Amino acid sequence: MTDSDPGFSALIGAPAPEAKDGEARLEVDVDERHLNPAGTVHGGMLATLVDTTMGAAVRSAADGEAAATSQLSVTYLRPGKPGRLVVTAEVRKRGENLTVCEADVAQDGKSLVHALATFALLGN
Repeated sequence: MTDSDPGFSALIGAPAPEAKDGEARLEVDVDERHLNPAGTVHGGMLATLVDTTMGAAVRSAADGEAAATSQLSVTYLRPGKPGRLVVTAEVRKRGENLTVCEADVAQDGKSLVHALATFALLGN
């Protein structure tokens, strides 16, 4: 599977993130399928979106190395609603075996989520 192949993302109705030079972006329209019983975007959906987008950012800067999430911290700032979400991610630090990446989710110009993750670089 390549970053242009949506793979798992297709199961949640999202395209594959666009990624280049350690940065990635994903836009997805969420609807009733993505809501929790309170009527807001499910936290698991938001965590999946940041993890997927950060993974694409890391792979775009990893010189062909595979990467796996080893730690993910998600801070939920406000609830999301049906509509367009914009997810952005950027590699912050790269070590020999680990890479740190940050991501944000915005809706209507307001931040919904801030995330920080560490990815293990698995080699070729």
